[in-house]
Amino acid sequence: MAHSHLPRKHLLLIVLICVAWGMNFLTSAAALRELPPLLFTTLRLLPLVLLLAPWMRWPERAQWLRLIVVAICNGVLHFGLNFWAIRDAGNLSSPAIVLQSYIPMATVLAVVFLGERIGWRTWTGVGVSFAGVLVLGFDPMVLQTPFALLLMLLSALALAVGTVVMRGLKGMHPIGLQGWIALIAIGPLIAWSAWVEHGQGEAMRDASWLAWFGVAWACLVASLLGHALFYWLVQRHPVSTLMPYLLLTPVFAIVLGMCFWGDQPGPRLFLGGAMVLGGVLFIALRAQVRARPLAEPS
Repeated sequence: MAHSHLPRKHLLLIVLICVAWGMNFLTSAAALRELPPLLFTTLRLLPLVLLLAPWMRWPERAQWLRLIVVAICNGVLHFGLNFWAIRDAGNLSSPAIVLQSYIPMATVLAVVFLGERIGWRTWTGVGVSFAGVLVLGFDPMVLQTPFALLLMLLSALALAVGTVVMRGLKGMHPIGLQGWIALIAIGPLIAWSAWVEHGQGEAMRDASWLAWFGVAWACLVASLLGHALFYWLVQRHPVSTLMPYLLLTPVFAIVLGMCFWGDQPGPRLFLGGAMVLGGVLFIALRAQVRARPLAEPS
């Protein structure tokens, strides 16, 4: 039965998830110094197919097109562009914040393509989030690599599209779905890497233990453990209850970036980041209100 409030043990689990996902920005950035981003993405997904095979069931024929679209959006474009942006950004703070813009993007897409209705308060949260991205974009640290900001926005858009399309998938175990996304995404990622990247064999041969640790963390901790725990929580609580807590992920990434990656965020990044995350939080809180059942008359 779903609960609107998290017990202490469940709250500790979601904090653990956010630490794992926040740490993933740091370990991936370290690995991307040695491994091309599309190759890194492929190496992250390959073991997942074997590890998640026990949960993978053959989808119904009617689900295949939607599943392929989700895999291309979430597995290929989102992850590929995400790691590309992290490598080019040179910092952890701005990618971690900008990625959260997928939530207002998905909210707008659901209105346009699914006919969902949201009130002016939610629209306000959407507007504040998008305005925050603009403010953040003028931070000197971000202006050094504007292309990385564009890549992360495209990564967030791909994730938003995949999230909306995923709502129509029926009869698939969430963990098994993660395995199918990995399996379908590997081929396009290999082709994309072969097209735009060079020296993949040498990069793998010369990669240090730190690079392989980044691959292992992304695969085993961020994807396997993090998503498994999240799906376990989703079975017990509404997503709208969990979403506000997930905003701890970019907070942890920003702290790690400042402590270990040399990030020096300026006031525009902090202001823009607060607007993005504040807007996302407001959207999540409004979703909680909409999901809350009406009290039965006495």
